[in-house]
Amino acid sequence: MNTTAGSFSLLGSIVPGDAGVVKRLRRAGAIILGKANMSEWAHYRGKIPSGWSGRGLQCTNAYFPNADPCGSSSGSGVGASIGLAAVTLGTETDGSITCPSSHNNLAGIKPTVGLTSRAGVIPISAHHDTVGPMTRSIADAAIVLSVIAGKDPNDNFTLAQPDRVPDYTRALRKNALKGKRIGVPRHVFLNSSISGDDPSMIAAFEQALDVIRKLGATVVDPANIPSAEEIIGSNNETIVLNTEFKVQLNQWFESLIKNPSGVRSLADLIQFNDLNPDLEEPPQFTDQSQLIEVEATQGFDDAYFAALAFDEDLGATRGIDAALKRHKLDALVLPATGFTAGPAATRIYLTTTVPLGFFPDNVPIGRAGPNLVYPAPGVPFGLSFFGTAFSEFDLIGFGYAYEQATKTRLARRAFPDAIPKTQLKDVVRN
Repeated sequence: MNTTAGSFSLLGSIVPGDAGVVKRLRRAGAIILGKANMSEWAHYRGKIPSGWSGRGLQCTNAYFPNADPCGSSSGSGVGASIGLAAVTLGTETDGSITCPSSHNNLAGIKPTVGLTSRAGVIPISAHHDTVGPMTRSIADAAIVLSVIAGKDPNDNFTLAQPDRVPDYTRALRKNALKGKRIGVPRHVFLNSSISGDDPSMIAAFEQALDVIRKLGATVVDPANIPSAEEIIGSNNETIVLNTEFKVQLNQWFESLIKNPSGVRSLADLIQFNDLNPDLEEPPQFTDQSQLIEVEATQGFDDAYFAALAFDEDLGATRGIDAALKRHKLDALVLPATGFTAGPAATRIYLTTTVPLGFFPDNVPIGRAGPNLVYPAPGVPFGLSFFGTAFSEFDLIGFGYAYEQATKTRLARRAFPDAIPKTQLKDVVRN
């Protein structure tokens, strides 16, 4: 199966072997059906809409025609939402599991960086990338995470995780929230002038807090993240991502056994796109400003290391960990879209996302790029629990308890033309 990040520059390339998570899935008996579309280069190419790639063109949401699927794991989100696969995987650098799970009515787990192997995954950032499941239920996600988690000598970040991988299905308890303290970092992240989200999402979130209380948790509101405003305004994450992307992507190209396009570096990639406009730069999809900005970086210099250290301070020391400690919390909770990616991505921490609600039928339809809309009637949005490193077991339990109490996913179906009519038995002979 081609591994291309949606780019024709990698079509027909031969990689050294299966990704680490794929090896684990195969050993567990999983059947790999195929690759999903995505935002090209994990949405790190330029000002290109979510879900668009040169190879796959525009992926769209199944709950309203031409609605934004969110990215970068767009096709994984849509594919799982309409049952094209029981399980899909996404890779998150900053929101790319959380957001497509939210937009597509799914349960998604963005694991702690280092819990799942990134070996064999086209990279953006070693300090931010993480692979996780996107499924129609928390139970399915827990099963998959139990399989794909664990140490891998081909990814040294995984060697820092606890020695024993839990059976995450044992976290699936309807009373998991009883006696827990869940915080709401309301300052900044629930400021509508910053979030830009529809009031219906905030109303659904307030109802979710009532459900969490009824399930036996104490809701600490507010439980603000001390570094919240600095996280929103900081450019440190961009410095880290840009620097690591250039170094790691060049290493990826160099690792290939074969690449028919001849592209062997980021500089070659930029030139390839310009020389192949019909494939990679059709009208309205020409931008590759992010790649050009990344190419201008100078490697692991003083600015990079300073930004990396400051991210640690913002996201952990004065961020999520500070809020958890100050208020004696077990986790934090926020609406998923536009809120939780920032604090969790600034540090290596995790989120568990479950369905929260749907935009009402009378919501004003907004634009999200050429031929894409968001918000739109009936498009889903999610709820994210997030916490400290390697607290997946607890967060899966919290997500499961909420999911089972509300069963929000079942409240709305995809629009008729998006529901598959063909089954595998119709196209695969015995």
